[in-house]
Amino acid sequence: MATPTPVRHAWRALTGLLIVIAVLFGINALGVYVFKASSWTPELALDLQGGTQIVLQAQSVDGAAPTTEQMDQAATIIRQRVDASGVGEADIATQAGNQIVVQIPGEADEETRNRIEASAQLQLRAVLTASAPTNTYVGDDGESTPYPTPDPTLPNTPSPEPTDGSDTAWITPYLQAEFLAYDCANPNNDPANAPADQPLITCEADGSAKYILGPVELDGSSIDDATFGIQQNDGRWAVNLRFDDEGTRIFGDISQRLYGATPPLNQFAFVLDGLVLTAPAMNQVILGGDPSITGNFTQESAKTLADQLRYGALPLSFEVVSSDTISATLGSQQLQIGLVAGLIGLALVAVYSLVVYRALGFVIIASLAVMGVITYIAICILAWRIGFRLSLAGVAGLIVSIGFTADSFIVYFERIRDELRDGKSITGAVEDGWSRAKRTIYISKSINVLAAVVLYILADATVKGFAFTLGLTTVIDVLIFILFTHPVMQLLARTRFFGEGHPLSGMDPEALGAVYRGRAQFRSPVVAPKSSADRRAARSRGEAARRQTIAERKQAELAAAAAKDAKRTPGTTKGGDD
Repeated sequence: MATPTPVRHAWRALTGLLIVIAVLFGINALGVYVFKASSWTPELALDLQGGTQIVLQAQSVDGAAPTTEQMDQAATIIRQRVDASGVGEADIATQAGNQIVVQIPGEADEETRNRIEASAQLQLRAVLTASAPTNTYVGDDGESTPYPTPDPTLPNTPSPEPTDGSDTAWITPYLQAEFLAYDCANPNNDPANAPADQPLITCEADGSAKYILGPVELDGSSIDDATFGIQQNDGRWAVNLRFDDEGTRIFGDISQRLYGATPPLNQFAFVLDGLVLTAPAMNQVILGGDPSITGNFTQESAKTLADQLRYGALPLSFEVVSSDTISATLGSQQLQIGLVAGLIGLALVAVYSLVVYRALGFVIIASLAVMGVITYIAICILAWRIGFRLSLAGVAGLIVSIGFTADSFIVYFERIRDELRDGKSITGAVEDGWSRAKRTIYISKSINVLAAVVLYILADATVKGFAFTLGLTTVIDVLIFILFTHPVMQLLARTRFFGEGHPLSGMDPEALGAVYRGRAQFRSPVVAPKSSADRRAARSRGEAARRQTIAERKQAELAAAAAKDAKRTPGTTKGGDD
C-alpha cells in the first residue's frame, strides 16, 4: 500500500529542516575551526560585556569652538566608519561640546582603532617632491649626518607667485631645507592642522616616504562614494572613486594638468589626519569623475582605503584624549535576570499549552525548542559575518518572541478543533486547519516583520537590538511553522493515540462538542427553537420546572404517566339515546 501523500510531504519537510540545521552548524563550524573568527557562544554587546572607550577632542586651526552641527556631522561619519569595520552595537555620542565618545563592545583591534583615530579631514593635494623618509646625508667622510635645522633667515615667500597646486614655486629655500631635515619618526610639526592654502611637509602613513605637497585642491566632501574591487585588465585590487559634480569638474582640470608631467609632479596625494594614504600617478585624463587608484593593494588594504576615503570627510580634525577599557554597564547579573525571565515565560507557555491542549502541548514545546536551536546558531553566525552583538534589548526581543511564536501554534490548533467540531475526521481537520490557519499566520507575521524593520530604521541605536532579534525570530517562526509544526501534526494524526481522539490527546471530538463521533456514528442533533417566542416559552418552562416543589413534581410525573397509559389503552365511546 502506497504511503499517503501528506505523510511523504511531512517527512520531506522534516528532512529539509534537518538539512537547514546541519548547514547552519556547518557554516559556524567553518568560522570556528577554519577561519578562527566565529564562536559557539553569541557575542555580547557593550551593555552586557563592557569594551573599549575612545574619547576624541575636536581641534580647529583658529582655536574657535566647533558648532553643534559640525560635531553631529563628525559623530555620524565616525559611526559610519565603525559600522564599516563590522563592529555591532557601538555607542557613539558627543559630550562637553567638543568631544566625541566612542564605546565599542569587547577589545578594539588595531584596524578598528585606526579607523576611529584617523579622524582628520580628508584632503587631496598635488605632490611637489618626494624622497625616502631619511633626514640624513652622507658626508665626505662617509658617515651619515642629519640635516641641520633650517636657518630662519632663508626666504620663505614663493617667488614668482605660484599659478596652481603643482607649481614648484611653492618650494622656497626655507621649505626645501625644512623638508631635508624633516624626520618622519619624530616630526617637528602637526600635519593634521596645516593650513589648507599652504604647502605641506608630511610622510606616508607607513613611514615609507616623505613629501612636499601643494595646497588643498579638493577635500573628502567631494567624494560621493569609494569602492574596491579587482580590475579586469590586470587582476589587481583597485579602489574606485566617484566625485560629485563640482569634484568631477575640479578633478578633471587636475588630471589634465598632471597627466604627462615629470614624476613626481604627476602624482596626487590623498591625505588623512595629515598623513599620505596613497599618492598615485595620473595615468590618463579623467573627466568623468570616476578615477581608480591602483597599487600593491591586498583585498584588506583596498577595503580599508575605500572606507577611509568614503568616510573621511570630517568637518574637523580630532585628537585622541583617552583610550580605556570600560566595564559592563549592566553586567552579568542583569543578563541572568533577563534569562531567568525568559525561562519563566517559557515555563508558563509550556504549562498553559499542556493544560489547554494536553498532549498537543508537547508539539508547542518541541517547536519552541527547535526554534531556540536555530535562533542560537543564527546569532552566532551573524556575530561572525556582520558583527551582531546581543544586547539586553536584544534579549528582550527574544523573550517577546516566545509569546509571538506560541500564537502561531494556538491559531493552528484552534482551527483544527473548529474543523473537528464541524464533524470532520482528525486527518482531514489537520489538513483543512492548516490551509485556513496559514493565511492568518502569514498576515500576522508579515505585520510583525514590517514593524521590526520600521523600528530598526527609525529607532535609537539602543533599541535596534530589540528590533533585529524580533524580526529574526519572526522569520524563523514561519520557517518552524512550515517545516516542523505542520509536518509533525500530519504524522501524529495518523497515530492511534491522536487519530482515534484519545481524551488526553487534545483532539477528542466528543470533548470538543463535535457532531461526528466515529465511523458512521453521529450524535443526535439538538433542535433549537425556531422563533423567539418558542425560546422564551422553553426558558419559562424550564424556570417553572426548577421552582416546583417535590409534591408538584410528583403530581406532574403521575399526570404524565397517566396520559401515556391512556394513549396505549383503547378507549370506549358511550352513545346517548336516539
